[in-house]
Amino acid sequence: MTASLSSQNTATRAAAPSGLYRAVWRWHFYAGLLVLPFLITLAVTGALYLFKDEIDGWLHADLKHVQIGEAATLPPSELVASALRAVPGVAVKYTDPPREDMSVEITVQTEDRGRLAVYIDPRSGEVLGSLPDRGTISWTIRYLHSLKFFGQGPRMLIEIVAGWTILLVATGVWLWWPRGQKGGVVTIRGSRQRRVFWRDLHAVTGIFVGGFIVFLALTGMPWSSVWGDKVNQWANGSNFGYPAGLRIDVPMSDEHLGHVAKTSWSLEQAQLPESLPPEGPPGAMTMEPVGLDFAIGAFDALGLHPGYAVSLPQSASGVYSGSVYPDDLTAQRVVHLDQYSGAPLIDMSYGDYGPLGRGLEWGINTHMGQTYGLANQIVLLLACAGMVLLSVSAAVMWWKRRPSGSLGVPPLPAERKVFIGLFLLLGIGGLLFPLTGLSLVVMIGLDLLWQRIAARRPPTALG
Repeated sequence: MTASLSSQNTATRAAAPSGLYRAVWRWHFYAGLLVLPFLITLAVTGALYLFKDEIDGWLHADLKHVQIGEAATLPPSELVASALRAVPGVAVKYTDPPREDMSVEITVQTEDRGRLAVYIDPRSGEVLGSLPDRGTISWTIRYLHSLKFFGQGPRMLIEIVAGWTILLVATGVWLWWPRGQKGGVVTIRGSRQRRVFWRDLHAVTGIFVGGFIVFLALTGMPWSSVWGDKVNQWANGSNFGYPAGLRIDVPMSDEHLGHVAKTSWSLEQAQLPESLPPEGPPGAMTMEPVGLDFAIGAFDALGLHPGYAVSLPQSASGVYSGSVYPDDLTAQRVVHLDQYSGAPLIDMSYGDYGPLGRGLEWGINTHMGQTYGLANQIVLLLACAGMVLLSVSAAVMWWKRRPSGSLGVPPLPAERKVFIGLFLLLGIGGLLFPLTGLSLVVMIGLDLLWQRIAARRPPTALG
């Protein structure tokens, strides 16, 4: 009898959650409370953006697609003139069609409507229509995904959410760890009416997609307004991404490539070189600008990947800046041409980036589903679906578990010292991601305040 009771007590102690388990569970709950609403939005918009080309090609087919005919392509200068007749203003960018069945895009700066993207049939010169610059549905989805749609301030949430998401996955893996348990590790028990079903669904889904979630959180950090900006400056160094010996001795302007054209993350802070207007005595003949047709021919001769964009010089010292960022990372390239001689001033490709720059660009490209083609898109689509399922199962599980009229915060461990190691790990994460660290401090303060309030509440009378 005594042996039986002893065995039963041992089993009870083994089944009871340890103090550390309660502490991890509590902070897993807090992380989920902060992250899950954003996680669903990021997963849905991210899944849509994986198929940006397909979505734009379908929704904007009347603007982007043309009939392939036998007629020759018109000179770029004629296409720009056609665009300006339809939309008066100043042409600032020329985008080469990535395929023969696609239109040319001319970006025009207007006086009263901002920048407009004008779509032209490259063979007939017909204006197919226009949209606000970056006004396609895929750009709208991208701005929603990065929170840029709501201005610079909300973009800080990207870093906070990414940091808390990593914490969520780490604590989730610790809670999932079997510890002798057989069910609910890679299988789901019970029916949908039972809470154990939702617990197992949440845990099993999390263990399969957790690695992808951490990858997406880390590779999404470059878009954050604090961590991203600081790492961008550190990665590019004082010369903003140009390796030693690659830049020719030419004057550099204060303008950055990211301000005038869509570019890779590593080159957003890259300074543009300047053309040197020819000088001569009064009345002497000086060199005239080479013009857009010559510049496009030079970019083609240099072998830029089809679909490159050319930012047009807007001043006497401006340059023709050709840049292209296709799915194939090795084909990324930026070339700046002197507008008077047509000579390349800077010619940079992906292979010229440093190890950190190449690693960051690979992560960003893969994050957007571009590096490995359709397989990349499908794998990340499944990961996004798993993120939505994780969020929904967490909400259902919490609803079924929480006491009536209570938030259902997991109980505190009896021994508070178990928090020391946990807070140490949280502190390390906070140092790596400053905004996340600041939010952790706020959450710890709120948790301590909540504990004080709960401790002062009178016990509920029985009977």
